[in-house]
Amino acid sequence: MNFKKWFILAVLFLFQGISAQIKDPVKFKYNINDLGNNQYEAVLTATIEKNWHIYSQDLPEDSGIPTEMKLSSKDGIDLIGKVVEVGKKYEEFSEAFGAQIVYYSNSVLFKQKFKLKNGAKPANVTAEITYQTCDDRVCLAPNTLEFEQKVTPTAASSAESTPEEVVVETSELATSDSLAIVGNTETATGPPLAQKQEGLKVASIDFANPQTDCGITQEKNSENFWTYLLLGFFGGLIALLTPCVFPMIPLTVSFFTKGSKDKAKGKRDAIVYGFFILLIFVLLSVPFHIIDGIAGNIFNQISTSVWLNVTFFIIFLFFAGSFFGYYDITLPSSIANKSSKAEDAGGIIGIFFMALTLVIVSFSCTGPILGSLLGSAVTGSANVPMLLTYALAGFGLSWAIVFGLLALFPQALQSLPKSGGWMNTVKVVLGFIELGLALKFLSKADLVSKTFFLKRELFIIIWILIAIGLVLYLFGKIRFPHDDKKAKISTTRKIFGVLGIGFVIYLIQGLFPAERPTLQHLSGILPPINVSYLHKEGDGILGMHPSHDYFEAIEIAKKENKPLLIDFTGYGCENCRKMEEFVWSEPDILPILQNEVVLASLYIDDKEPLPESEQTSIDMGNGQKKKIKTIGDKWSLFQQINFNNNSQPHYVLVTPEGEVINTPISGYMPKEDFKAFLECGIAHFKKNKK
Repeated sequence: MNFKKWFILAVLFLFQGISAQIKDPVKFKYNINDLGNNQYEAVLTATIEKNWHIYSQDLPEDSGIPTEMKLSSKDGIDLIGKVVEVGKKYEEFSEAFGAQIVYYSNSVLFKQKFKLKNGAKPANVTAEITYQTCDDRVCLAPNTLEFEQKVTPTAASSAESTPEEVVVETSELATSDSLAIVGNTETATGPPLAQKQEGLKVASIDFANPQTDCGITQEKNSENFWTYLLLGFFGGLIALLTPCVFPMIPLTVSFFTKGSKDKAKGKRDAIVYGFFILLIFVLLSVPFHIIDGIAGNIFNQISTSVWLNVTFFIIFLFFAGSFFGYYDITLPSSIANKSSKAEDAGGIIGIFFMALTLVIVSFSCTGPILGSLLGSAVTGSANVPMLLTYALAGFGLSWAIVFGLLALFPQALQSLPKSGGWMNTVKVVLGFIELGLALKFLSKADLVSKTFFLKRELFIIIWILIAIGLVLYLFGKIRFPHDDKKAKISTTRKIFGVLGIGFVIYLIQGLFPAERPTLQHLSGILPPINVSYLHKEGDGILGMHPSHDYFEAIEIAKKENKPLLIDFTGYGCENCRKMEEFVWSEPDILPILQNEVVLASLYIDDKEPLPESEQTSIDMGNGQKKKIKTIGDKWSLFQQINFNNNSQPHYVLVTPEGEVINTPISGYMPKEDFKAFLECGIAHFKKNKK
C-alpha cells in the first residue's frame, strides 16, 4: 500500500475519534490589496489565542521554528521586497536554546508585495505559511498551510489608486483523493478502515481507552511565587545577622517592652512596628507594578538585554566589595534624618516612621541582599512585579516575626548571641556569594550576545576559585578590613569551611565528561550543557540513541519484548530540551529509559524531505490545504491521527502490539510526575505481557 493511501486510511481513523485535544490556537485570514500600478500586497493576518505565541521569521539558528511566508503563482508574479511583519514583537532569552527568541502574541500580519507578470490577465496567487505555536508548557507541531486566491485586475489596478482589497475567489484545493480533515464537517471518503495494511498496526492504537489509568493529572505550571516568598524570608533572616541590623534588635524590642508603662500596650506597639516593617518592604514593589502596567513587556525586554546583565554583573561586584568592608553603601543621611524627626509625631504615625528609619539605616547591609532578589526576579521571569512582591513580603515577614515574637517573649533576648566579629564574618561570606551570583549575569550577557566566551567549564572553574577563597577566609588564611586580626577561628567557621571544601569537590565533577549532565542543583545558574568545551555533535541524548521511526521502533519493541515510549519532540522545542536535561538525566529516571523501554523520538519539525512519491497534501477547507512534504510533517500527522494531540513534548507508552498502556502526558513536568507515568505503565505491561 503506498504512502498516499496510508494517509487516506489514517485520516479516516482521525475522523472516527477526533476530540478537542488537537489544539489550533492560531487562525489565519488571507487578503490581497490592490496598491495600483499593477502592484498588490498579499496579507496573512494571524489571530492568536491568549497565552499562545508564534515565532518571528527573525530567529537565530538552532532555536525555535521561524515563521516563513512564501508567495507563488503558476500564472507568474514578481515579488517586491521581502516579507514584512507587523505586530507587537516580544523578545526573550531562552536558557534551553542559549539564544534570544522573538515572537508575537495576540495578532500579527505578514505582508508581501508583488506584481503580476501579465498585468492584464487574472492570476491564482498562492500564499504558503509555515509556523509553530507555543505556550509556556508545550509547543505544537510546526504547521504549513496554503491559501490560494484569484486576483482579477481592474482598470484601476493599472494606474495609481488608493489601496483597496481585491475581490478574490477561493479556488478548489481538493487533492486527487478528495481528502477532508479538521475544519471540514463532511466525512472523508475512501476505503474502509478494515482494509488497512496489517503491518502498520495503527488501528490498534486507542488513546481514549488506555489499558490502565495511573491517576496522574497534569496542571498548568504557574510562576512559583512561594519559592520567592521563601527566598525573601531566608534573605531577611540572613540580613538580621549583619552588623547593620543585629545590634538594633534588643534595643528596639527593649524600647517597646520597657519604655512603656503599660507593658501590654508596649507589646501591641511592637507588633504594629513589625507589621509596618512588612508593609514598607511590600510597598517597595509598587513602582514595579506601575511600570509593568504602563509597559507590560518591559521587564521581559530588559531581562534579555546584554547591557542590563552586564550592569547587574558590575553592581553585584560592587555589592561584594561593600560586604568585604572596602566601603559602605548608604542612602543619603538627609533621608534618615527626616524619617527620624517624623518619629516625634507619636502614636501609629510615629511607629511607622520608626520602622521606616530602621529600613533606611540598615540599607548598607540589606541593599545588596534586596538587589540580589531584584536581579533574580528581573532576569528570571516574565512576571517580575508579583515575584518581587512575594520576595519583599517574605523579607519583611521575617523581620516582623522576629521583632514581634521577641516583643511578646522578651526573655528570649537573653538567648541571643552577643554582637561581635561573627557579624562581619556573615557579611564577608555574603560577599563571596555575591561574587558567584555576579557571574550568572555575565554568563547571560555572553549567551544573549552569542559570544559564547564563558563556557560551562570556565564558569565552573571561576566558581571553584571563589569557593576556595571562601574556604581560605573561613580558616583564617585571608582577612578583610573589618576582621579582627587576632581573633580565634570558631568551630562554626571551621564547620562551614569543611562544607566549602565539599562544595569545591562537588563543582570539580562538572569539569569532566559524564554520561548524564552533572551539577543538576545548579542547572538554573550554569550555562546550558551545549555551551561547553566537551559538547560534540552526534553525542546523542544522554548517551542514548533512540529510533526516529515509529514502525522501526515497534519492531525493536517486539524483539526485546519491552514497552515502547513514543517521544513526540522537536529540534526547536524548548520544553523538550528542558525535559531531557533536567528530568531524563535524573539518576532514578535515566536507567528506566535506558533499560526498561524502547525509546522512539519522533521529530515533528524534521525538515528532511520525504521521497516525492510519498509527498501529498490534504484539503482543510476554507481555501487551505496542508502539505505533507517532510519527515516532520509525517510524524506530526501521525501524532494527530493516532493520539489526537499536536503538542510537544508528548509521551505515550504502547505495547509491542501498538496498544496504549496508560494515559499519555504532555509538556514540561516535575520529575515525580514523569517517573510515576513510566513506572505505572511499565508495571502494568510486565504484569500483563504475553
